Amino acid sequence: MSISKCKLLFKILAIFLVATAAIFPQTKQMEERPPNIVWITSEDNSKHYLKLFDGNGIPTPNIGSLAEKGLIFYRAFSNAPVCSVARSAIITGCYGPRIGAQFHRKMVTVPMPDSLKMFPAYLRQAGYYTTNNNKEDYNIIKGEGVWDESSKKANWKNRNENQPFFHVFNIGVSHESSLHFTSGDMEAVLPETEVNSFKIQPNHPDTDLFRYTNAVYRDKIREMDRQVGTIINELGVDGRLDDTFIFYFGDHGGVLPGSKGYLYETGLHVPMVVHVPKKYEHLVNRPIGSTVTGFISFIDLAPTVLNLAGIRVPKGMDGKAFLGPDISNEAVDSHDETYSYADRFDEKYDLVRAVRKGKYKYIRNYQPFNFDGLMNNYRYKQLAYQEWKALYDKGSLSKIQSAFFEIRSPEMLFDIDADPYETKNLANDPKYRATLTDLRNRLNTWVKGMPDLSFYPEHVLIEDAFIDPVAFGTKHKKEIGKYIEIADLGLLNFKKAKNSLTAALNSSDPWERYWAIIVCSTFGEKAMAVAPIIGPMATKDPEPMNRVRAAEFLAISKKSDPSAVMTKALYGSDKPSEALLILNSIALMTSGKYNYRFNIELEKISKAVAEDSEVMRRLEFLKPL
Repeated sequence: MSISKCKLLFKILAIFLVATAAIFPQTKQMEERPPNIVWITSEDNSKHYLKLFDGNGIPTPNIGSLAEKGLIFYRAFSNAPVCSVARSAIITGCYGPRIGAQFHRKMVTVPMPDSLKMFPAYLRQAGYYTTNNNKEDYNIIKGEGVWDESSKKANWKNRNENQPFFHVFNIGVSHESSLHFTSGDMEAVLPETEVNSFKIQPNHPDTDLFRYTNAVYRDKIREMDRQVGTIINELGVDGRLDDTFIFYFGDHGGVLPGSKGYLYETGLHVPMVVHVPKKYEHLVNRPIGSTVTGFISFIDLAPTVLNLAGIRVPKGMDGKAFLGPDISNEAVDSHDETYSYADRFDEKYDLVRAVRKGKYKYIRNYQPFNFDGLMNNYRYKQLAYQEWKALYDKGSLSKIQSAFFEIRSPEMLFDIDADPYETKNLANDPKYRATLTDLRNRLNTWVKGMPDLSFYPEHVLIEDAFIDPVAFGTKHKKEIGKYIEIADLGLLNFKKAKNSLTAALNSSDPWERYWAIIVCSTFGEKAMAVAPIIGPMATKDPEPMNRVRAAEFLAISKKSDPSAVMTKALYGSDKPSEALLILNSIALMTSGKYNYRFNIELEKISKAVAEDSEVMRRLEFLKPL
């Protein structure tokens, strides 16, 4: 071979080695391929029902077997308490309210931020075989090149010989729908779990129905664990346990009443275990079988998988890797903070944000008059929800059990160690003033910093933002910051807030007016000094939602019936998301808190609105009213 050809071959080899190092910087070059990675996700499981994480839970021996040869993550959190929003955070590594993926169910899908792809695409580019069996449920446009296969038949076994794989199993047996049993089922089916073998959480009534529901749910978790065992066995038969990281985690919190759909620990705090394969123990600088107490959030999963695969984490992800040889255990263990968000759940709107730091949890209810128990059709298919509300209506519940159906405080602070089910609000206790202020400031820094798109109503985002949500947020960051500051006037006493609220009510910016009216509704009758300004807005404000919000304030303050203003706005809307927000206010006004009566004439609703599936859910509830 000539010297020139040798030089050419040497250059080609050098280029190959540099490229390989760029893709797999953490693996031993030319000695080993990167590890296989398998995810096992179970639907609708918080950590509270697995004995591995909580004394009130049941044994899950197969998940426990993963922990014996791996790591237990004692404080792992979903960033959202519902499937599509949680999974959107997982697949992107990004906070939903920053990228427009915060609403469940999606009315439109949003694009990925320009600089990012769904993380399996990076694995696939690096040579991984990527498969998903089979749930996706993203609020984001998937794009090309994410999965080699995503279907009920997808399996790692179809890869090329010696090709590393990333595979996702989704176990649906414990999904919320599994608790949609009937009273007849209760008589016919005896649960495997004994109905007196556990404690009922303190905010629930201790009734036969709640005990049966708890037992059935625990049965579903037992079955889920058996399915985990089947997957582990399949990997073992294939000889993959020594070269495959196996992650098990719940896809968000549980489905007993007040969990899924709410920013309480039962809706967010998930079980997580990672099996560490013998061949790749050098990628994890921790003793096998140990427990990790640092906080892990779903936005951290994508960068962690990429890091374990030796792929550089792209800029633009909000999460941080928590496993890999270059990860500081001290940094992971000292991380004690997680953020979460709740917006629309099917037809029910809310706007709640939360931060947990250490043992303290701060929840910010931006529209506290929208009480937790406001009708959400799918939730109320569960008999336990129905009984809970019926007992409340009868006045048969304790104060703690009734809180779900009461107007919330704008701020809530809980000591999770002492009060794991968040029943004692410490926000007004002077002893916790410094903690409250610290967490409030952290949350404000977060929502302003994203910035949080939800300070615009969803229909505005659909029209103006969802072509490029991140760019819209960047362009309107100053305005969003102003809306947040107006919303926070509700944390003052009314006298201190009055002048700023008056200025906002008279602003030329419709969304400054919008947030000022919402704050006044939070104050209720205490804000009657500005009623002369808000009153005319109910009929004259050029923005339809402001007319609705003004009528809502007057109704909450017991000054006027909102039905004429709200139904007129409903009939005038041709935007399903705008009409749905109006219907949310109507549902609130018809609740037992206010008992206003509405005569909704379906033929007056625009065809585009009336045929929307979420609007139909709300109209189904409101039809008899």
